[in-house]
Amino acid sequence: MRPGQRSLLSSTPSLLLRSLVLLSLSPRGQAVEAENVTVLEGGTAQIACRLQNYDGSIVVIQNPRRQTLFFNGTRALKDDRFQMVLFSPQLVRITLTNVSVSDEGGYFCQLYTDATHHQVATLSVVVLPEIPTVEVKTEAVEGGEVELTCVSPRSKPPATLRWVRDRREIPGVISQQENGKTVSVSNTIRIPVERKDNGAALTCEASHPALRGQKRIRHYSLDVHFAPTVKIIPPQGILREGDSLSLTCSVTGNPLPRDIQWSRVNDSLPERAEKTGNILHMFRLSQSHNGTYLCQAHNNYGRAADHYTLLVYDPGAVVETHSAVPYAVIGGILALLVFTIICVLIITIWCSVRQKGSYLTHEASGLDEHGEVQEAFLNGNDASQGKKEYLL
Repeated sequence: MRPGQRSLLSSTPSLLLRSLVLLSLSPRGQAVEAENVTVLEGGTAQIACRLQNYDGSIVVIQNPRRQTLFFNGTRALKDDRFQMVLFSPQLVRITLTNVSVSDEGGYFCQLYTDATHHQVATLSVVVLPEIPTVEVKTEAVEGGEVELTCVSPRSKPPATLRWVRDRREIPGVISQQENGKTVSVSNTIRIPVERKDNGAALTCEASHPALRGQKRIRHYSLDVHFAPTVKIIPPQGILREGDSLSLTCSVTGNPLPRDIQWSRVNDSLPERAEKTGNILHMFRLSQSHNGTYLCQAHNNYGRAADHYTLLVYDPGAVVETHSAVPYAVIGGILALLVFTIICVLIITIWCSVRQKGSYLTHEASGLDEHGEVQEAFLNGNDASQGKKEYLL
Protein backbone atom coordinates (compact mmCIF):
# COMPACT_ATOMS: atom_id res chain seq x y z
CA MET A 1 0.00 0.00 0.00
CA ARG A 2 1.26 3.29 -0.87
CA PRO A 3 1.88 5.79 1.87
CA GLY A 4 -0.72 8.08 0.63
CA GLN A 5 -3.33 5.37 0.72
CA ARG A 6 -2.39 4.36 4.34
CA SER A 7 -2.79 7.86 5.46
CA LEU A 8 -6.19 8.03 3.91
CA LEU A 9 -7.28 4.80 5.54
CA SER A 10 -5.93 5.88 8.88
CA SER A 11 -7.94 9.02 8.63
CA THR A 12 -11.17 7.23 7.80
CA PRO A 13 -12.26 6.48 11.40
CA SER A 14 -11.81 10.09 12.28
CA LEU A 15 -13.99 11.13 9.43
CA LEU A 16 -16.63 8.57 10.39
CA LEU A 17 -16.67 9.76 14.01
CA ARG A 18 -16.99 13.32 12.94
CA SER A 19 -19.87 12.45 10.73
CA LEU A 20 -21.60 10.73 13.63
CA VAL A 21 -21.10 13.74 15.83
CA LEU A 22 -22.45 15.95 13.17
CA LEU A 23 -25.35 13.57 12.81
CA SER A 24 -26.09 13.71 16.54
CA LEU A 25 -25.87 17.44 16.50
CA SER A 26 -28.05 17.72 13.47
CA PRO A 27 -31.71 18.27 14.10
CA ARG A 28 -33.19 14.85 14.63
CA GLY A 29 -36.25 15.97 16.60
CA GLN A 30 -35.16 14.59 19.97
CA ALA A 31 -36.59 16.69 22.79
CA VAL A 32 -37.43 16.47 26.49
CA GLU A 33 -40.28 18.15 28.30
CA ALA A 34 -40.90 18.54 32.03
CA GLU A 35 -44.03 19.40 33.97
CA ASN A 36 -44.23 21.62 37.05
CA VAL A 37 -45.67 19.96 40.13
CA THR A 38 -47.43 21.35 43.24
CA VAL A 39 -47.95 19.06 46.21
CA LEU A 40 -48.98 19.35 49.87
CA GLU A 41 -46.33 18.92 52.50
CA GLY A 42 -46.19 15.28 53.52
CA GLY A 43 -47.77 14.15 50.25
CA THR A 44 -46.34 12.35 47.21
CA ALA A 45 -45.02 14.20 44.16
CA GLN A 46 -44.80 12.71 40.67
CA ILE A 47 -42.04 14.19 38.52
CA ALA A 48 -42.34 13.32 34.83
CA CYS A 49 -40.04 13.82 31.85
CA ARG A 50 -41.61 13.39 28.41
CA LEU A 51 -39.36 12.30 25.56
CA GLN A 52 -39.88 12.90 21.86
CA ASN A 53 -38.17 10.76 19.20
CA TYR A 54 -36.05 9.10 21.85
CA ASP A 55 -33.19 7.10 20.32
CA GLY A 56 -31.84 5.42 23.43
CA SER A 57 -29.62 8.24 24.63
CA ILE A 58 -28.80 8.58 28.29
CA VAL A 59 -31.48 10.14 30.51
CA VAL A 60 -30.40 11.68 33.80
CA ILE A 61 -32.66 13.16 36.50
CA GLN A 62 -31.13 15.50 39.07
CA ASN A 63 -32.49 17.20 42.19
CA PRO A 64 -32.34 20.99 42.85
CA ARG A 65 -28.83 20.57 44.32
CA ARG A 66 -27.76 18.98 40.99
CA GLN A 67 -27.27 15.59 42.58
CA THR A 68 -28.06 12.74 40.19
CA LEU A 69 -31.08 10.79 41.31
CA PHE A 70 -31.32 8.34 38.39
CA PHE A 71 -29.01 7.45 35.57
CA ASN A 72 -31.34 5.97 32.98
CA GLY A 73 -33.34 3.57 35.12
CA THR A 74 -30.67 3.06 37.75
CA ARG A 75 -30.74 4.73 41.15
CA ALA A 76 -27.78 6.95 41.78
CA LEU A 77 -28.71 8.62 45.10
CA LYS A 78 -29.45 6.61 48.21
CA ASP A 79 -32.78 8.16 49.16
CA ASP A 80 -35.57 5.63 49.38
CA ARG A 81 -38.19 8.35 49.10
CA PHE A 82 -37.41 8.54 45.37
CA GLN A 83 -38.69 5.69 43.24
CA MET A 84 -38.49 5.08 39.49
CA VAL A 85 -42.00 4.03 38.53
CA LEU A 86 -41.75 4.25 34.71
CA PHE A 87 -38.95 4.36 32.17
CA SER A 88 -40.09 4.17 28.55
CA PRO A 89 -39.08 5.78 25.24
CA GLN A 90 -41.92 8.25 25.70
CA LEU A 91 -42.06 8.93 29.43
CA VAL A 92 -39.84 8.79 32.49
CA ARG A 93 -41.63 9.19 35.82
CA ILE A 94 -40.33 9.16 39.37
CA THR A 95 -42.17 9.65 42.68
CA LEU A 96 -41.09 11.42 45.83
CA THR A 97 -42.92 10.48 49.03
CA ASN A 98 -43.24 12.42 52.29
CA VAL A 99 -42.44 15.69 50.59
CA SER A 100 -41.05 18.52 52.72
CA VAL A 101 -40.35 22.17 51.94
CA SER A 102 -36.65 21.31 51.71
CA ASP A 103 -37.45 19.23 48.61
CA GLU A 104 -38.82 22.28 46.83
CA GLY A 105 -37.05 23.55 43.71
CA GLY A 106 -36.20 22.63 40.12
CA TYR A 107 -35.68 18.98 39.08
CA PHE A 108 -33.61 18.56 35.90
CA CYS A 109 -34.62 16.16 33.16
CA GLN A 110 -31.49 15.83 30.99
CA LEU A 111 -31.12 13.96 27.70
CA TYR A 112 -27.45 13.28 26.96
CA THR A 113 -26.62 13.05 23.30
CA ASP A 114 -23.60 14.68 21.72
CA ALA A 115 -25.33 17.84 22.97
CA THR A 116 -27.14 18.01 26.28
CA HIS A 117 -30.83 18.79 26.24
CA HIS A 118 -32.62 19.44 29.52
CA GLN A 119 -35.79 20.84 30.98
CA VAL A 120 -36.57 21.77 34.58
CA ALA A 121 -39.64 20.52 36.46
CA THR A 122 -40.36 22.92 39.32
CA LEU A 123 -41.65 21.29 42.50
CA SER A 124 -43.70 23.62 44.75
CA VAL A 125 -44.68 22.54 48.25
CA VAL A 126 -47.79 23.91 49.95
CA VAL A 127 -47.85 23.98 53.76
CA LEU A 128 -51.30 23.98 55.34
CA PRO A 129 -51.77 25.92 58.58
CA GLU A 130 -52.38 23.93 61.71
CA ILE A 131 -55.03 24.86 64.27
CA PRO A 132 -53.81 28.24 65.57
CA THR A 133 -52.78 28.82 69.15
CA VAL A 134 -53.85 31.63 71.50
CA GLU A 135 -51.35 33.52 73.61
CA VAL A 136 -52.53 35.73 76.51
CA LYS A 137 -50.30 38.78 76.55
CA THR A 138 -52.02 40.57 79.47
CA GLU A 139 -54.25 39.16 82.19
CA ALA A 140 -57.96 39.96 81.94
CA VAL A 141 -59.04 41.93 85.04
CA GLU A 142 -62.45 43.54 85.54
CA GLY A 143 -62.37 47.13 84.30
CA GLY A 144 -59.17 46.64 82.28
CA GLU A 145 -58.15 45.34 78.87
CA VAL A 146 -57.03 41.92 77.74
CA GLU A 147 -54.49 41.39 74.97
CA LEU A 148 -54.83 38.17 73.00
CA THR A 149 -52.66 36.95 70.12
CA CYS A 150 -53.69 34.25 67.68
CA VAL A 151 -50.69 32.54 66.07
CA SER A 152 -50.35 30.30 63.02
CA PRO A 153 -46.70 29.24 63.36
CA ARG A 154 -46.07 28.03 59.80
CA SER A 155 -47.86 28.00 56.47
CA LYS A 156 -47.07 28.48 52.78
CA PRO A 157 -48.42 30.65 51.32
CA PRO A 158 -49.26 32.67 54.49
CA ALA A 159 -52.54 31.85 56.23
CA THR A 160 -55.19 34.49 56.93
CA LEU A 161 -56.17 34.93 60.60
CA ARG A 162 -59.19 36.69 62.09
CA TRP A 163 -60.84 36.94 65.52
CA VAL A 164 -64.61 36.45 65.80
CA ARG A 165 -67.04 37.08 68.69
CA ASP A 166 -70.80 36.60 68.35
CA ARG A 167 -70.34 36.18 64.59
CA ARG A 168 -68.64 39.56 64.33
CA GLU A 169 -65.03 40.06 63.42
CA ILE A 170 -62.82 41.84 65.95
CA PRO A 171 -60.24 44.05 64.19
CA GLY A 172 -56.67 43.23 65.14
CA VAL A 173 -53.04 43.94 64.29
CA ILE A 174 -51.63 41.37 61.85
CA SER A 175 -47.91 40.60 61.51
CA GLN A 176 -45.86 38.06 59.53
CA GLN A 177 -42.43 36.55 60.01
CA GLU A 178 -40.58 34.36 57.55
CA ASN A 179 -39.11 31.12 58.86
CA GLY A 180 -37.14 29.77 55.95
CA LYS A 181 -39.65 28.89 53.24
CA THR A 182 -42.67 29.09 55.56
CA VAL A 183 -44.33 32.10 57.19
CA SER A 184 -45.54 32.65 60.75
CA VAL A 185 -48.69 34.81 61.01
CA SER A 186 -50.16 36.45 64.13
CA ASN A 187 -53.25 38.55 64.86
CA THR A 188 -53.32 40.57 68.11
CA ILE A 189 -56.43 42.17 69.64
CA ARG A 190 -57.03 44.35 72.72
CA ILE A 191 -60.55 44.43 74.15
CA PRO A 192 -62.01 45.92 77.37
CA VAL A 193 -63.48 43.40 79.78
CA GLU A 194 -66.03 43.47 82.59
CA ARG A 195 -67.32 40.87 85.01
CA LYS A 196 -70.11 39.90 82.62
CA ASP A 197 -67.52 39.01 79.95
CA ASN A 198 -66.16 36.10 81.99
CA GLY A 199 -66.64 32.93 79.96
CA ALA A 200 -67.47 34.77 76.74
CA ALA A 201 -66.62 32.68 73.65
CA LEU A 202 -64.10 33.89 71.08
CA THR A 203 -62.71 32.05 68.06
CA CYS A 204 -59.60 32.49 65.98
CA GLU A 205 -60.05 31.30 62.40
CA ALA A 206 -57.21 30.41 60.01
CA SER A 207 -58.08 30.23 56.32
CA HIS A 208 -55.85 29.13 53.44
CA PRO A 209 -56.29 28.74 49.67
CA ALA A 210 -55.48 25.02 49.85
CA LEU A 211 -58.21 24.44 52.46
CA ARG A 212 -60.87 25.16 49.82
CA GLY A 213 -63.21 27.13 52.06
CA GLN A 214 -62.58 25.15 55.22
CA LYS A 215 -60.99 26.75 58.28
CA ARG A 216 -58.74 25.83 61.14
CA ILE A 217 -60.47 27.12 64.28
CA ARG A 218 -59.26 27.66 67.83
CA HIS A 219 -61.93 28.33 70.49
CA TYR A 220 -61.11 30.49 73.48
CA SER A 221 -63.16 31.50 76.54
CA LEU A 222 -62.40 34.80 78.25
CA ASP A 223 -61.11 34.33 81.78
CA VAL A 224 -61.90 37.63 83.51
CA HIS A 225 -60.65 37.99 87.10
CA PHE A 226 -62.75 40.00 89.55
CA ALA A 227 -63.23 40.55 93.28
CA PRO A 228 -65.75 38.36 95.16
CA THR A 229 -69.33 39.20 96.12
CA VAL A 230 -70.97 37.75 99.22
CA LYS A 231 -74.65 37.41 100.13
CA ILE A 232 -76.21 35.52 103.03
CA ILE A 233 -79.41 33.76 102.05
CA PRO A 234 -81.82 33.94 105.05
CA PRO A 235 -84.23 31.14 105.96
CA GLN A 236 -87.90 31.30 105.03
CA GLY A 237 -90.60 31.59 107.68
CA ILE A 238 -90.41 32.02 111.45
CA LEU A 239 -88.01 29.92 113.49
CA ARG A 240 -88.89 29.04 117.06
CA GLU A 241 -86.78 28.21 120.04
CA GLY A 242 -85.44 24.70 119.71
CA ASP A 243 -85.47 24.75 115.91
CA SER A 244 -82.40 24.47 113.67
CA LEU A 245 -81.11 27.25 111.44
CA SER A 246 -78.92 27.03 108.32
CA LEU A 247 -77.42 30.16 106.81
CA THR A 248 -76.09 29.87 103.26
CA CYS A 249 -73.36 32.23 102.10
CA SER A 250 -73.54 32.69 98.33
CA VAL A 251 -70.11 33.66 96.99
CA THR A 252 -68.99 34.66 93.51
CA GLY A 253 -65.59 35.72 92.25
CA ASN A 254 -62.82 34.73 89.85
CA PRO A 255 -60.90 32.96 91.09
CA LEU A 256 -63.63 31.63 93.35
CA PRO A 257 -62.66 32.07 97.02
CA ARG A 258 -62.01 28.75 98.67
CA ASP A 259 -61.73 29.96 102.26
CA ILE A 260 -65.13 31.22 103.50
CA GLN A 261 -65.08 32.59 107.04
CA TRP A 262 -68.06 32.69 109.45
CA SER A 263 -67.99 34.78 112.61
CA ARG A 264 -70.22 36.62 115.09
CA VAL A 265 -69.69 40.29 115.82
CA ASN A 266 -68.23 40.90 119.30
CA ASP A 267 -68.68 37.26 120.21
CA SER A 268 -67.64 33.77 119.24
CA LEU A 269 -69.82 31.36 117.32
CA PRO A 270 -72.25 29.29 119.41
CA GLU A 271 -70.84 26.04 120.72
CA ARG A 272 -73.15 23.87 118.64
CA ALA A 273 -72.62 25.81 115.42
CA GLU A 274 -71.10 23.84 112.54
CA LYS A 275 -69.48 25.17 109.37
CA THR A 276 -69.79 23.12 106.22
CA GLY A 277 -68.23 24.99 103.32
CA ASN A 278 -70.39 28.04 102.75
CA ILE A 279 -73.19 26.93 105.13
CA LEU A 280 -73.45 27.67 108.84
CA HIS A 281 -75.63 25.26 110.82
CA MET A 282 -77.02 26.09 114.28
CA PHE A 283 -79.08 23.62 116.31
CA ARG A 284 -81.60 24.06 119.18
CA LEU A 285 -81.86 27.81 118.85
CA SER A 286 -82.11 29.94 121.98
CA GLN A 287 -81.47 33.52 123.07
CA SER A 288 -77.79 32.65 123.33
CA HIS A 289 -77.74 32.66 119.53
CA ASN A 290 -78.64 36.35 119.39
CA GLY A 291 -76.18 38.47 117.47
CA THR A 292 -74.95 39.56 114.06
CA TYR A 293 -73.32 36.86 111.95
CA LEU A 294 -70.73 37.67 109.27
CA CYS A 295 -69.73 35.76 106.15
CA GLN A 296 -66.43 36.90 104.60
CA ALA A 297 -64.50 35.82 101.50
CA HIS A 298 -61.51 37.13 99.57
CA ASN A 299 -59.28 36.46 96.57
CA ASN A 300 -56.32 38.25 95.01
CA TYR A 301 -58.58 40.99 93.65
CA GLY A 302 -60.59 42.02 96.70
CA ARG A 303 -62.60 41.13 99.80
CA ALA A 304 -66.35 41.09 100.51
CA ALA A 305 -68.67 40.39 103.46
CA ASP A 306 -72.36 40.23 104.37
CA HIS A 307 -74.13 40.12 107.76
CA TYR A 308 -77.30 38.65 109.22
CA THR A 309 -78.77 39.61 112.61
CA LEU A 310 -80.84 37.23 114.73
CA LEU A 311 -83.06 38.10 117.72
CA VAL A 312 -84.72 35.39 119.73
CA TYR A 313 -87.85 36.65 121.57
CA ASP A 314 -89.73 35.17 124.50
CA PRO A 315 -92.32 33.45 122.30
CA GLY A 316 -89.37 31.79 120.62
CA ALA A 317 -89.83 33.47 117.27
CA VAL A 318 -86.58 34.24 115.54
CA VAL A 319 -86.89 36.91 112.94
CA GLU A 320 -84.47 38.87 110.92
CA THR A 321 -83.81 42.38 112.21
CA HIS A 322 -84.67 44.09 109.01
CA SER A 323 -87.99 42.22 108.94
CA ALA A 324 -89.15 44.46 111.84
CA VAL A 325 -88.95 47.49 109.63
CA PRO A 326 -92.25 46.79 107.81
CA TYR A 327 -94.08 46.36 111.15
CA ALA A 328 -92.78 49.73 112.38
CA VAL A 329 -93.95 51.35 109.19
CA ILE A 330 -97.39 49.77 109.51
CA GLY A 331 -97.64 50.88 113.17
CA GLY A 332 -96.71 54.43 112.25
CA ILE A 333 -99.34 54.50 109.52
CA LEU A 334 -102.03 53.25 111.91
CA ALA A 335 -101.09 55.86 114.54
CA LEU A 336 -101.24 58.60 111.93
CA LEU A 337 -104.63 57.38 110.77
CA VAL A 338 -106.05 57.40 114.33
CA PHE A 339 -104.67 60.89 114.94
CA THR A 340 -106.25 62.12 111.71
CA ILE A 341 -109.66 60.69 112.67
CA ILE A 342 -109.52 62.36 116.10
CA CYS A 343 -108.62 65.71 114.55
CA VAL A 344 -111.50 65.44 112.09
CA LEU A 345 -113.94 64.69 114.93
CA ILE A 346 -112.70 67.66 116.96
CA ILE A 347 -113.02 70.02 113.99
CA THR A 348 -116.51 68.70 113.21
CA ILE A 349 -117.75 69.20 116.80
CA TRP A 350 -116.21 72.68 116.98
CA CYS A 351 -117.88 73.76 113.74
CA SER A 352 -121.19 72.37 114.89
CA VAL A 353 -121.09 74.27 118.22
CA ARG A 354 -120.15 77.52 116.47
CA GLN A 355 -123.06 77.30 114.04
CA LYS A 356 -125.52 76.68 116.89
CA GLY A 357 -124.31 79.77 118.85
CA SER A 358 -124.68 81.99 115.82
CA TYR A 359 -128.29 80.91 115.35
CA LEU A 360 -129.19 81.77 118.96
CA THR A 361 -127.58 85.22 118.65
CA HIS A 362 -129.60 86.13 115.56
CA GLU A 363 -132.81 84.94 117.23
CA ALA A 364 -132.25 87.21 120.25
CA SER A 365 -131.50 90.14 118.02
CA GLY A 366 -134.83 89.64 116.27
CA LEU A 367 -136.75 89.73 119.58
CA ASP A 368 -135.12 93.07 120.53
CA GLU A 369 -136.13 94.64 117.30
CA HIS A 370 -139.73 93.45 117.73
CA GLY A 371 -139.92 94.95 121.26
CA GLU A 372 -138.76 98.35 120.05
CA VAL A 373 -141.50 98.46 117.38
CA GLN A 374 -144.17 97.52 119.89
CA GLU A 375 -143.02 100.25 122.29
CA ALA A 376 -143.21 102.85 119.56
CA PHE A 377 -146.73 101.83 118.69
CA LEU A 378 -147.88 102.15 122.30
CA ASN A 379 -146.35 105.61 122.56
CA GLY A 380 -148.61 106.77 119.75
CA ASN A 381 -145.90 107.32 117.23
CA ASP A 382 -146.77 107.04 113.62
CA ALA A 383 -146.21 103.59 112.31
CA SER A 384 -144.26 104.87 109.36
CA GLN A 385 -142.06 106.86 111.67
CA GLY A 386 -141.56 103.86 113.86
CA LYS A 387 -140.72 101.88 110.80
CA LYS A 388 -138.38 104.61 109.66
CA GLU A 389 -136.71 104.72 112.99
CA TYR A 390 -136.45 100.99 112.93
CA LEU A 391 -134.89 101.05 109.61
CA LEU A 392 -132.44 103.74 110.66
